[in-house]
Amino acid sequence: MFNGAYTALITPFKNGEIDEQALVNIINWQIDEGINGLVPVGTTGETPTLTHEEHARVVQICVKTTAGRVPVIAGAGSNSTAEAVEMVEFAQKAGADGVLCVAPYYNKPNQEGLFLHFSAIASATNLPVILYNIPSRSIVDIEVQTMARLRKAHKNIAGVKDATSDMGRVNEQRAALGNDFIQLSADDMSSVGYNAQGGHGCISVISNVAPKLFSQMQRASLSGDYKEALRILDLLSPLMNALFLDPSPAGPKYVAKKLGLCEADIRLPMVSVSKKTALIIDAAMEHAGLA
Repeated sequence: MFNGAYTALITPFKNGEIDEQALVNIINWQIDEGINGLVPVGTTGETPTLTHEEHARVVQICVKTTAGRVPVIAGAGSNSTAEAVEMVEFAQKAGADGVLCVAPYYNKPNQEGLFLHFSAIASATNLPVILYNIPSRSIVDIEVQTMARLRKAHKNIAGVKDATSDMGRVNEQRAALGNDFIQLSADDMSSVGYNAQGGHGCISVISNVAPKLFSQMQRASLSGDYKEALRILDLLSPLMNALFLDPSPAGPKYVAKKLGLCEADIRLPMVSVSKKTALIIDAAMEHAGLA
């Protein structure tokens, strides 16, 4: 159901508030550029700094503006199970096509706690649930055996956004959960290799500012045209690196402003890119043909 290039959407701000018109424009531009799907209110969307009301509003705008043209996987994760369930229930009512639920961060649950957490989420909705496994931020790893147990217990545990940076996990997860378990990379740079090992696509940061090229790269890699996929990767890789020289989404927002998509405003504790980083990003944009 979910494959190809999905954008982990930035949340545009202006004068301290969500810039709703800019968000609408970005969504329409993403779809016009060929993106396969959208993922609002994730890490790149600065969700930790959004109020619950803002979170809900972004999901509503995304679903309404998309109007069924591409799938919307709404971010609905929390380190509170009850709060995550509320977010999932809201996403379903708002008309999202799926939900992305991160492993609880800071609490540091064990595998049984993770199983019960995601079981509560899956039981609260009939939407497809994409597990978000990002040990670098959550501290905990959703182990393959736990994913398999969840998949067996809940048919709507549909896939994983894999941010382990372990390419071997693709094979392990495919062996344990089957080819129909959706595996989406969380890393732009390694996403071609991820697909080559059985992945289904990528939830991307760079596609915020290069949706056409990134979509073309994903399409090529998924069809087995690795020569074309690598050609595009060579164009984009300097920018992929540059966007993370300062904590994201400062980099994507800097580029978005240069492209006329929105202001570069970012909420504390995140800060705008440094002058040094800006120069590196500028050069990377020129290399990719985006300048």
